Amino acid sequence: MSRLFWIPVAVFALDQLTKLLALQILPGSPIDILPVFNLTLTFNTGAAFGFLDDAGGWQNWFFITVALVVSGVIVAMVRKLEEHELQSAVALLMILGGALGNVFDRIRLGQVVDFLHVYYQSWSFPVFNIADSAITIGAILLALDVFGYRLFGPKPSPGQKAG
Repeated sequence: MSRLFWIPVAVFALDQLTKLLALQILPGSPIDILPVFNLTLTFNTGAAFGFLDDAGGWQNWFFITVALVVSGVIVAMVRKLEEHELQSAVALLMILGGALGNVFDRIRLGQVVDFLHVYYQSWSFPVFNIADSAITIGAILLALDVFGYRLFGPKPSPGQKAG
């Protein structure tokens, strides 16, 4: 599956490019794109949904450590996958690219750059970024694969493990 290691590189590059553009273009008012979507620059020192955002700083190094350990585990897992486990490999590599994109922010800036904002009237989803999106899509693909739903790659034959 080493032929797929372009996936985390592409996710990382797209994530960092869009964050760089957000830092240059967005420091100010949000830019409305659709009635339910805008670009607004925020920074997150915590985890998903701002978890531990106000923990005093120790959480940044904790999240860096966890992400790097998980990244190593993902690389080891992908190297052990077989050809028919394409969806699992793509899913894990998307998660890897997203994790590394956010880790790079934490190391470089001490926080994660977020800028994609989905909302409806008074409801608002937490602001996120391309790395977060890749992690989420990868997790969904992985869950689907575990339950035997393959969107791409060969379908499991009877008796073959789904993921």
